Parts: sequence; C-alpha cells; structure tokens
Amino acid sequence: MAHRQNSVESSTAATERARPLALVTGASAGLGREFAVMLAQRGHDLVVVARRTDRLAELKREVAEKYGARTKVVTEDLSHAAAPRRIIDHLRASNLEIDFLVNNAGYGLNGRFLTHDWATHADFLQVMVGSWLQLTHALLPAMVRKGRGRVLNVSSLASLCPEPPGSLYSPVKCLMTSASRALRHDLLGTGVHCTALCPGFTYTEFHDVLGNRENMSKLPSFMWQSAQQVCTAGLDAVERNKPMMVPGAFNKTAAVLCRVLPYSMTSKFIPKSVMER
Repeated sequence: MAHRQNSVESSTAATERARPLALVTGASAGLGREFAVMLAQRGHDLVVVARRTDRLAELKREVAEKYGARTKVVTEDLSHAAAPRRIIDHLRASNLEIDFLVNNAGYGLNGRFLTHDWATHADFLQVMVGSWLQLTHALLPAMVRKGRGRVLNVSSLASLCPEPPGSLYSPVKCLMTSASRALRHDLLGTGVHCTALCPGFTYTEFHDVLGNRENMSKLPSFMWQSAQQVCTAGLDAVERNKPMMVPGAFNKTAAVLCRVLPYSMTSKFIPKSVMER
C-alpha cells in the first residue's frame, strides 16, 4: 500500500510540474551556480549536484525566492565511480526526467604528471571523463523519446590550445569538446541539442582552488570574462544547436590562431611560469 501511495505521489508531482527541469553539476560555485540561477530565471526547475550541501541549500532558497523555481539538492562527489548511478537512481525514484543537462563539474591539478599519485589522477579522470559521459548516456533516452532536450558540456579554450607539459586538463577537455560534437551529429533530427562551451579565463573560484590567483591576476583585463557572460553565451549557443561556442573576442582569436598555426609555433605561447612549474 505504501509503495502504491509513493508511486501515486511521484506521478502527481510529475504531472503538476509545468516548468522544464534542468540538472546542473558543480552547481555550488562559479559557472555551475551561475548556470543554475540563469536557468531558473529562464523558467526551469532545478536539480543541483555538488559536494557542498550548505551552498546548494543557499542556492535553492535564492532561486525559489527570486524566480519561483523548485530545486532538488543532490549532494554527491563525482570522483566516486558510483556517484552518477546514485544520481540517476535518485531521479528515477522521484519520477523526474531531465530536459536540460549542464555537465559543468570539473577542476584542475597543479604540477606535472608525476607530481600526483595515481589515485589523484583516477579521481580527476572520473570527474572529468567518466561522470559526465555516464550521466549523459543515462539521461539522453528520455530527451530523445520526448523529442526535445538540451545538453551543454562546459569544456574549455584549453581543449583547442597547446597542452601545458604534464597536465591532463587540456587532453580531457579535448575529449569533451570532440565528444560533444560527435553527440550533436548523433542527435540531429531528434529535437535534442548538444553544444561544447569553451571559455577562456573567467572570474570564478577556479584559480583560487588551484592556488594561482596571484599570477592570473597579472593578466590584462581584456583576456577575462564574467561568469554571466560565459553562461549567457553557452545557453544561447545550445538553443541554436551550435557544435561549439568559444565566448569572447580574445578567446575566439586565440582559438583561430591555434587552429591555423603549426604546433611548433603555438606551443611557444605557453607561459614560462607554466613551463617551469
């Protein structure tokens, strides 16, 4: 009897949900938080995923008060291999289908390849490769069945530029950008869009976490963008089903140069501070 009642309640909740539902990973700060706020402003309810429950709860209160958005908080560490499966099971148990997926969770590692033990790299690869691909694979079928949906993968300008020595960040972002373009072709004609967003230097906590904020602050202001600028460009691009969006004039120029110039030349653009770390 209890099982039947839960099923009825879940079905009723799904029927009453008039707003499309967006899932944002890494939603506790930076671009993820900005995406969540902007999607709520644009009429979406939310499922927000991150490790910091307190920040997600604060976000939930904000979007409810400002935009009337309902939010489900899911506290998960995507470096755990079982985390994507738990998120998927949680959604299914709540009878929730995602209309808009923002794969934003990610981070960088300072130092060269051998600076870190393999466990550190394994966690990094799980977040940066395994988790978002598994979530996408699980959530796409419902979008295709309904004939509508959006997948926005937050990659990086680094995916289009020379790789700093020993860093896996650029290679994993290359995979995300390339996979996004392949998925977009796969989904043509289904009503589901997929876009890789490739921002450059952005005012978020990213460089604070890496511990290189002081050096990054020395870069000229024209190289930087706000989180709002980046997120707006990404949301607009996926609506147009663009395969890739590089926001900002400086970033677009850098991307073009890295595409047309030989690697022997573009590799010299890597800052000396990075080469000597």
